[in-house]
Amino acid sequence: MNGKMSDVRERTFIMIKPDGVQRTLVGKIIKRFENKGLKLVAIKFIWAKEEKFAEHYAELAGRKFFSALVKYMSRGPVMPMVWEGLHAVEIGRVILGQTCSEECAPGTIRGDFSIQGNRNHPMGRNVVHGSDSVESAIREIDLWFKKDEIVEWKSAMHSWIYEEDDD
Repeated sequence: MNGKMSDVRERTFIMIKPDGVQRTLVGKIIKRFENKGLKLVAIKFIWAKEEKFAEHYAELAGRKFFSALVKYMSRGPVMPMVWEGLHAVEIGRVILGQTCSEECAPGTIRGDFSIQGNRNHPMGRNVVHGSDSVESAIREIDLWFKKDEIVEWKSAMHSWIYEEDDD
């Protein structure tokens, strides 16, 4: 190894929850990811059914709050997104902050915008969901998006869309 940080380009799944949509935080949340240099490669505005959220949160099925979480998530529209960039999953987790609102640092999305929630009621109103690993990001992206709904960006070496092609 040459001591240089590896360039791990990956995708992460981020979903603005019903409370984030209802409180009109969508633009503020998107701006935080853009400001960090991640690229938005897919986005939807959808009101999904309980079955979709039961599948999404399947690993939490044995937890006592699972049913309430699934019901809550299906009560309003959500905004699933795919973000791409270097170490996107790790960076996404830092931008989001801790899941429990009382543990969130100021400056994180959850630290600045979440309400309610504590160790006994972890679902709270923490406004956003984010993948916790590359593997969960792949599973969540595949659950919410078809391959043709994800934009394949050209590298930064290519011209911008408003520049003339040399063809």
